Amino acid sequence: MASNLVIVESPAKVKTIKKFLGSSYEVMASNGHVRDLPKSQLGFDPENDYEPKYITIRGKGELLAALRKAAKKADKIYLATDPDREGEAISWHLLKALKLEGKTVKRITFNEITKNAVKESLKNARTIDMGLVNAQQARRILDRMVGYRISPLLWAKVKRGLSAGRVQSVALRIVCDREAEIDAFIPREYWTLDVNLNIKGEKKPISVHYAGSGDKKSEIASKEELDKIKKELEKAKYKVSEVKKGQRLKKPPLAFTTSTLQQEASKNLNFSTQKTMRIAQQLYEGVDVKGEGTVGLISYLRTDSTRVSDEAKELAKSFISENYGEDYLGSSEEKSKEKKNVQDAHEAIRPTDPARTPTKIKESLSRDQLRLYALIWKRFVASRMSAAVFDTIAVKITAGDHRFAISSQSLKFDGFMSVYTESEEEGDKNKAKLNSISTESILSFDSYDEKQHFTQPSAHFTEASLVKALEELGIGRPSTYAPTITTLLARRYVAKDGKNLFVTELGEAVNKIMTDSFSSIVDKDFTANMEILLDNVEEGTVDWKTIISNFYPDLDEAVKIAEEQLEKVTIRDEETDIICDLCGRNMVIKYGPHGKFLACPGFPECKNTKPYLEKIGVKCPKCGKEIVIRRSKKGRRFYGCEGGPECDFMVWQKPTNTRCEKCGSMMVEKGNKLQCINEECKFIKAKDKEEVNEG
Repeated sequence: MASNLVIVESPAKVKTIKKFLGSSYEVMASNGHVRDLPKSQLGFDPENDYEPKYITIRGKGELLAALRKAAKKADKIYLATDPDREGEAISWHLLKALKLEGKTVKRITFNEITKNAVKESLKNARTIDMGLVNAQQARRILDRMVGYRISPLLWAKVKRGLSAGRVQSVALRIVCDREAEIDAFIPREYWTLDVNLNIKGEKKPISVHYAGSGDKKSEIASKEELDKIKKELEKAKYKVSEVKKGQRLKKPPLAFTTSTLQQEASKNLNFSTQKTMRIAQQLYEGVDVKGEGTVGLISYLRTDSTRVSDEAKELAKSFISENYGEDYLGSSEEKSKEKKNVQDAHEAIRPTDPARTPTKIKESLSRDQLRLYALIWKRFVASRMSAAVFDTIAVKITAGDHRFAISSQSLKFDGFMSVYTESEEEGDKNKAKLNSISTESILSFDSYDEKQHFTQPSAHFTEASLVKALEELGIGRPSTYAPTITTLLARRYVAKDGKNLFVTELGEAVNKIMTDSFSSIVDKDFTANMEILLDNVEEGTVDWKTIISNFYPDLDEAVKIAEEQLEKVTIRDEETDIICDLCGRNMVIKYGPHGKFLACPGFPECKNTKPYLEKIGVKCPKCGKEIVIRRSKKGRRFYGCEGGPECDFMVWQKPTNTRCEKCGSMMVEKGNKLQCINEECKFIKAKDKEEVNEG
């Protein structure tokens, strides 16, 4: 009979960990949090030292009863929730909810779900770290006071269903500030000048880039300035003044943190931050691998550390030396200094065993799991390999008082790039031409290549670039990036067009209220400093209630002033060209619990509504009407004609405007490929770059 009880967060971990521990251990799951602040009230008492009031989460009664029953029978209880602040807080709540005082209770953590890691955690069992618990309590109550005090104000002044959040509101401001910067941007003209030069003895000319005159800057501001330079070059002789050969080392990338994984998965796999974290969670908790059973494939997915354990370094070293050779082994030195605010309790995100290559476990993973695992595996293995080496040539050319330059590089040793390459490391078209050039080379003018340009504004934020900005500013932590962006999209403060994020009218209204009335909450520095204070709570140098008591009175005062002074904001519904059947008005887009729908703006006099059919910009091949996104009874998305049911066209994959090269039929998206919908043809081709970016 089991004499030890291990409680984990996720049911997905139970089977894996039970297999490692054997019959003397019972493994059960808490299914996440078991206690929280009540939804119906503030949840803490400002008059009583801000003491929080925790209650059992609705629906957890039976689960807690089962855990209590198992705990009574156990000699030892191990709380094995996730290895971060939130996991520590869940363990503490379990201790309280299960009334385990007086029992032998230990806290264990493991950064990966492998036999060695789990067994080792039992040897290093400890008591609950109240520094971590209190840091999480402080974060939870700060978020609650901002949300519960400001959200009702937004309901009264804008519309019901809105919310404010401590990190969410700052993220919204960052996006709004970028939009304002783009709107205010005034393009500036500039020109570039390349000169094509013939080299005596060579068949093809080289193209050299204008680099300036004397000590002047190289930028050409106008066509007049360009013409003046060209006139001065008419009688000038082109001479090679310097040829510099050397080598450039390209260092391997660091293993992934949560932020960098989300960014690369967005850029390379087109995953949203939410999707990346969901799939990474599956890989961490365990996948049924043929021949091995259920195993955790990656280390813990919420981290801002690039540290790698000694055991993982040795595994990587063995794998690289056996499969690539000793020359490909990287140095054992640490590659970066961590930032001060890094929570270094766990490591970078890495495979639990590098020998478990993506190819070996391909059949055990879904397509998306394999793509993400391959990205993590390649990045980690590359991070432990040697630098890539490039031979470089830099040539300087003079023509009178004017300077030109051309450079080239060629790969000498691929190093980590044998595993992990980046798009900018492409072939160099100048390589062959420059190998034979010297200061003795005779040059002659061939032609000009001049181009007019205009400076561009900053790019719109994408999910990846917003995560990067949040991390650089010290706003939030690895566990908050994905839910923050998801909330902004779900509240419709921000809309997504392709990969770009755009502020909606609603988002602008909410941001204006927050910046006008709660400037400290949406201040980037204030929010970043709050994260540092929470780190101090974790370290035990600051009392968590001190942070709360310093913050709440100012917030309370700001809310009272805003309630009196703010005027009501009217958000217009988006008007469509669809006419109401009952009264003839243009119908508007409304948002309900199940998403968008069409409603008559004449409500309550006219209560007509219709389903909202989102067009994808592709015409039906059968009748020529628009193809729209529809949902099956089970909620599965498909694409059908807006003329249905009269027109029965439908496909599960997204139609495109590309036509089959063989039969002329419509082609639909299939991952990174396009496929003909003609059953007799089924022609497949790769997507164009533009289509990949859009998709």
